[in-house]
Amino acid sequence: MITSNQNSKIRIIRALQGRAKERREAGAFLAEGVRLVEEAVISNWEFQFALYDETLNGRGRSQVESLRSRGVDVEEVSKNVMKSLSETESPQGILAVLSDAQLPIPNYCDFIIIPDQIRDPGNLGTLLRTAAATGAQAVLIPPETTDAFAPKVIRSGMGAHFKLPIHSMTWDEINQVVKLAGVALSGEAVSKGLQVFLADMDGQSCWETDLCQPVALIIGSESEGASESARGLAHQKISIPMSGMIESLNAGVAGSVLMFEVVRQRRNA
Repeated sequence: MITSNQNSKIRIIRALQGRAKERREAGAFLAEGVRLVEEAVISNWEFQFALYDETLNGRGRSQVESLRSRGVDVEEVSKNVMKSLSETESPQGILAVLSDAQLPIPNYCDFIIIPDQIRDPGNLGTLLRTAAATGAQAVLIPPETTDAFAPKVIRSGMGAHFKLPIHSMTWDEINQVVKLAGVALSGEAVSKGLQVFLADMDGQSCWETDLCQPVALIIGSESEGASESARGLAHQKISIPMSGMIESLNAGVAGSVLMFEVVRQRRNA
């Protein structure tokens, strides 16, 4: 049992809880809690190691046994050590270090999300979770958006990271993906890239916009809006019709509304 905060595994976890640079250099990120570990197991994600303590419930202990049966390094830690590592108010008694093995972007995409300058981890996690729920094929993370694999984003995403390709890219790389997203399914081009829509309160109503076509949605931050690079990539601005006294929605809510509008239009087409 690990009882010291100076243990090498504990030091690794503390480094991964810090800056994005540490996670990139280690090629790893953290998943804390029974549900996230369970989602990673179901997705056959690569584990580097996992830690648990005596408070872990039966559902979590079944995941511990599953990991051990796969040859994953699983070790018990003291309750105090786990509490010192946990970033939640109510630790669930399990934490895993996972390899940063990103899912590949499909050759053909007709629905991509680009969260631009989203710095709040909760908003980004919400966008990732909604993207997975609405069937988006990829999320492209541009510069100036918070690290998608930060612990708070992982928790807010509630397993989306194990189901959805999430790639950090430059704007030039994003532009190339958008242009080539219509690569053939069976040897023939099916589109000429994606129509890029930028969420903006001055845009055309999303109810009056054709979202059945292959699209990329850019969601800018509520406080700063979209970057110049994002505006340069966009073909059209779209908005969410609102009545009442509220002028705008936060990025997580606005992006979710627009993503589900894509789903609604396509199901009714």
